[in-house]
Amino acid sequence: MIQKELLIPIFLKDGKAVGGWEDPQRFSEGDPKSLAWYYDNHGADGILCFDLSEGDAEHEQSIRILKEMAHAVDLPIYGGGNIRRMEDVKKLLYAGCRKVFLNYGKEGNCELTQEVSDRFGKEKILACVKTEEEFCEAQGREEYLGGIVVLKEELLPQDRQGGLPCYVVTDDPDSFLGRKDVQGVAVQEWRRPDQNYMERKHQWKQQGISVNTFESSVKWEELKLNESGLLPVVVQDYKNLEVLMVAYMNQEAFETTLRTGRMTYYSRSRSELWVKGLTSGHFQYVKELCIDCDKDTLLAKVLQVGAACHTGNRSCFYETIMQKEYDKTNPLKVFEDVYQVIQDRKLHPKEGSYTNYLFDKGIDKILKKVGEEAAEIIIAAKNPDPEEIKYEISDFLYHAMVLMAEKGVSWKDITEELARR
Repeated sequence: MIQKELLIPIFLKDGKAVGGWEDPQRFSEGDPKSLAWYYDNHGADGILCFDLSEGDAEHEQSIRILKEMAHAVDLPIYGGGNIRRMEDVKKLLYAGCRKVFLNYGKEGNCELTQEVSDRFGKEKILACVKTEEEFCEAQGREEYLGGIVVLKEELLPQDRQGGLPCYVVTDDPDSFLGRKDVQGVAVQEWRRPDQNYMERKHQWKQQGISVNTFESSVKWEELKLNESGLLPVVVQDYKNLEVLMVAYMNQEAFETTLRTGRMTYYSRSRSELWVKGLTSGHFQYVKELCIDCDKDTLLAKVLQVGAACHTGNRSCFYETIMQKEYDKTNPLKVFEDVYQVIQDRKLHPKEGSYTNYLFDKGIDKILKKVGEEAAEIIIAAKNPDPEEIKYEISDFLYHAMVLMAEKGVSWKDITEELARR
């Protein structure tokens, strides 16, 4: 069964989040990245981002902000606005948008549909409509579209049958989520960063609406508890897999964690429920829960805000009491560490640094070195000694990272792009 999506709109204008199409005032603090982060960790399923920019410079600013938002969250972002040519669609997709919507009220956008659909795939292209004429136009291009963003809910009569799935901008989501032709709702009234959307989605679930909530495939009764009737929980950073802490859950804590999406434990010292971060602000947002083979220990992968330990350390396991010498090299961390050194050279030039020499010479010199090192790989690959190709690939990767730093591309950008493929 297809799950319905709860989207939250963000309107971008002059580099800030604003109230809406006709409301240029800052919304909340005006920080789109912080808003996106909040929506991601409080149960929203996606972000519907409207670029209200007018000129090219402001449009490029919006693209940069979208890229920052995509870096900050795991939620899919559907973006659109100020699209005039295929290049604009490409920029939005490359910035991290999962889907791009074309404004069917803007000249040229309808005609652009087939071109961008053929280039990027229909599943990534939506139409955005606000009149009956635009809605009919979109339905007539069904073979090139993955859906329709409907800005006025009256365009969707109750007796509508079939057609493209719709995302409806509405303040009355309950009237639309149960409909087969509605894939999702975008709720403007829920944009304030004081909402927990997971609670509302659980209510919809109870009404028989298929929505994305945290559901455990293992019931609490199937778990093996310790002598105190509690379940040990090992907590791990969901990105770098660092072990952060160990705590315990009773049934209420387990069910509260699933319902709210925030790690909740049972405090043995206080004999009460304990929402991690409620007093310190260092919340843990659930990304994944795994049970071990004996079903007696839970592994929680979380987004940790601030420090996990009450001492202020990131992890509770900060004190080494014994250590044997060993190679600590983490292949993935090496790339990031070298890249950070290159970034630091760019920000804080060091006399005699070869990296700074490349930055000083500019993009043409950097590109020349990347090309030369690529050619050296080809030559080395023809020789039987594997050591030579390892050396040349290392040289190439270093120069490629200088190019990445020069163009503002991070390893996170690269790995996310590879993952999307």
